[in-house]
Amino acid sequence: MQTNAPSAPAVAPPDSHGYGARLWPYALCAILLLALGLRLHGLHDPILDHPGWRQGDTASIARNFARLRYDIMYPQTTYNGAPPHYVELELQILPFLAATLYKFFGVHPIFGRLIAIAFSLGTIVVLAAFGRWLFASRLAGLSAAFAYAVFPGALYYGRTFTPDGAMVFFLTAALYAVARLLLEDPTLAPRALARTTALLTFAYLAKPVSVAGLLVVLGLLWERRRAGHATRPTAALVLLAVPLLILWIYDRRVASYAEWHWASGITQLHVLPALRAALTTPAGFALKAQQLRTVFDMLRATMLGPIGLLLTAVGFALLPSTRTRSTTLLWAWLIGGALYAYVVVTVERVDYYLLLLLPMAALAVGAVLCRFVAAVRGAVDAPAPRRALLALPVVVALAMVGQGRAAVAPYYHYSHGAYRGARALDRLLPRRTLVVIGHYGPDLQYYVDRFGWEEDAKLWTPFDEESAIRKGARYFIAVEANRLDANLELCAWLQRFPLVDRQVGWPVYHTDLRDRVAGYRRFWRNFRRAEARGQGRRFLDRHGVCTAGAAPNRRA
Repeated sequence: MQTNAPSAPAVAPPDSHGYGARLWPYALCAILLLALGLRLHGLHDPILDHPGWRQGDTASIARNFARLRYDIMYPQTTYNGAPPHYVELELQILPFLAATLYKFFGVHPIFGRLIAIAFSLGTIVVLAAFGRWLFASRLAGLSAAFAYAVFPGALYYGRTFTPDGAMVFFLTAALYAVARLLLEDPTLAPRALARTTALLTFAYLAKPVSVAGLLVVLGLLWERRRAGHATRPTAALVLLAVPLLILWIYDRRVASYAEWHWASGITQLHVLPALRAALTTPAGFALKAQQLRTVFDMLRATMLGPIGLLLTAVGFALLPSTRTRSTTLLWAWLIGGALYAYVVVTVERVDYYLLLLLPMAALAVGAVLCRFVAAVRGAVDAPAPRRALLALPVVVALAMVGQGRAAVAPYYHYSHGAYRGARALDRLLPRRTLVVIGHYGPDLQYYVDRFGWEEDAKLWTPFDEESAIRKGARYFIAVEANRLDANLELCAWLQRFPLVDRQVGWPVYHTDLRDRVAGYRRFWRNFRRAEARGQGRRFLDRHGVCTAGAAPNRRA
């Protein structure tokens, strides 16, 4: 039986580019400081910036952990009435950490962003070590760390109150640990195997999309076997099956009492039907191809940036001739990520779903810079041209910083009026009251800080509102007043209730059956008669209600 560690392809000496052991940590610290400075922008802004929906959900779950049930297995959202209403999602690592800090310092969403930044900076450190090991070059490691620090997607989503940054950290650390275990450990020592399996488990639990990394694990196992080195079947089984088994057990446990089944619901209702159509019908295939082009555009525009994408492509083009410890790792990562993008991201077309591809791209960029510096030093002897060429990466780096900031600049914008209105309602409405918000978005509901329902006012009906009132709803908040005005029946029906203070900027109806406007029955009957004649709009205009946010001069 062979017991020697797997032999790696020839690699460049660690100091072949002049980056000594003493300089390396200082350079890494400089990259971390740059990354931190970029990620602190907008730190104190409300979580109404992009992606407000996901941040509102995550922040609400964190607050509910702190206020209602401090148990990571029982995440709760704020919509669909009074609590409890548990939700089937990934293991809520970031929200639970934030809730822990809330216990000591009070509820402040900034803690969620600070934890996200910590995970993002941790990913940079892991990539520095990963690139240094993979290409046996400190410069490659620093280049990979820098690329991830300034990629627009990593820059922006490295500070949002979302779970994706934690997932990327655990996935990157796990794949680094897997590579070192399978390519360097001759016996697959139990402790090292346990640590690596734990990292993979956390990656899968942090967000199941990281299962795309399973292809990397399979590729590295194949590479180890191809090198002729022994692998215990039990060790391979542990590495492949245990993380998946724990993920399945967790999901089944949460799904057994969850009211909202987000993960399985999206998969069954959207992802699988779209994939089935793409594989069985020409129209579905063509639609999938068009959507894949959209996904590629997102990757180029707001995740890698044009320069980052170009350098990544060059890195993969040079991989066959690049000295590396693994010829499989990055290709398997690319193929797994591409399959994931084709199956999932073409359906859920949001750019941060592509975040798991960014560490792979950063490693490819590290290989490019390493090769470039080596080529210049080997081919150019004259000092002046040599210095000029070696300054080119600095110019590219500065361009990447500027391009990254510009690409995500619109993402920091949020509605100041909506934030002020939501906070005003938080101060105005009685505590522990249920509300119906005529707007899809947990972000606004987070700042209103009331449980209830969030609905499209144009699709909500009087019967729906009556049902919510029977369940305890006492206010209807017409955030999108134009959509309520377009729903003539609901808008006319709501005129039976008085309005609260309009200073919040939105019509807010006090939907208490004990406090109704005099003459509401007559108004409703007359509207119904006008509606039957096709004159419902004219009737409401004549009474000055339901007209582009206008409302009668009535107060609670």
